[in-house]
Amino acid sequence: VTVEDFEVVCRGLYRALCIREKNMQQSLQRFPKTPSQYLRSIEGEPWKPSDAGPVFSPPVKDGQDPFDTGNLPEDLGYHMQMKDGVVHVYADKAAAERNEPKDLPYPSLEHFIDDMNFLLVLIAQGPVKTYTHRRLKFLLSKFQVHEMLNEMEEMKEVKNNPHRDFYNCRKVDTHIHAAACMNQKHLLRFIKKSYRVDADRVVYDAKGKQLTLKQLFQQLKLHPYDLTVDSLDVHAGRQTFQRFDKFNDKYNPVGASELRDLYLKTENAINGEYFATIIKEVGSDLEDAKYQHTEPRLSIYGRSPEEWAKLAKWFNTHRIYSPNMKWMIQVPRIYDVFRSKNFIPHFGKMLEYIFVPVFEATVNPQAHKELSVFLRHVS
Repeated sequence: VTVEDFEVVCRGLYRALCIREKNMQQSLQRFPKTPSQYLRSIEGEPWKPSDAGPVFSPPVKDGQDPFDTGNLPEDLGYHMQMKDGVVHVYADKAAAERNEPKDLPYPSLEHFIDDMNFLLVLIAQGPVKTYTHRRLKFLLSKFQVHEMLNEMEEMKEVKNNPHRDFYNCRKVDTHIHAAACMNQKHLLRFIKKSYRVDADRVVYDAKGKQLTLKQLFQQLKLHPYDLTVDSLDVHAGRQTFQRFDKFNDKYNPVGASELRDLYLKTENAINGEYFATIIKEVGSDLEDAKYQHTEPRLSIYGRSPEEWAKLAKWFNTHRIYSPNMKWMIQVPRIYDVFRSKNFIPHFGKMLEYIFVPVFEATVNPQAHKELSVFLRHVS
């Protein structure tokens, strides 16, 4: 990398870090301290800690009901409207009629597009690729030298630390889908148990025809007794790398979407009871292991304004809580599918369905009790 290229790369990376810092602070996230100090030194300004940070939801205390609605905040009285994909907050309805929104900072569309275009150009530049590749190789080599020089000393130090090894360090899985939070054997065991206990229970609605669990398996020409971990085929191995279509198929036990609807969905003929039970069993296993935590993901598609309310009702009805679990919400990027099938008129409506219910529950928790309780457990 020539000196001229080096200067271009560093200026580009500096601006990219500034963009990241700006957006994280506006969304009340903590920007890392060390890069922030370096950015201030480049600008010749003194560094001072930022007050920006996420709202902290304290963990549930012993003996406290995690689904208690008695201590929800009162109505804040704000009014909201969605305009051009942005939620505008007003002090009250009168302020909304006067078009006097509260002055809350957010990136304008022009600034966002400008920053996005800059980043797309930056990552496509040859000197940037060369510099970053060499930098990563340098850091790897630096770590390997450190490992060779200090490995034995560190191992000796680890052995002298009482009550601490890999197994009793707290570990958090931050990328795990709720529909895949159990292992194959657990899912298989649950399917067999449910068939043994609920064979004659109506569990599936096939276009208006009510099917018992036994009839459903007969329709699929399967018997749980004959199922194995291999025939279940829900493990995403190397063959699913860069193949989202194959990865998605792995959510269908034995390749049957009916079993996915029954066991791994929140909305079905039994109101997601089996799915909730499996998740609670996983939570119980985590509590027994003590030092393992997960952050399972549930999906909000933006297909209907009722999605949040239905998900919160499922969560509260089945009382899905574990001190070793926090929840995340993911939004699958399948707007093109919804638009092609005319589920929603435009992208702005999808944004409205995703975000407005959360704003409404935040402003007036008393009117959206189940959703407010659910949001307490979302990280």
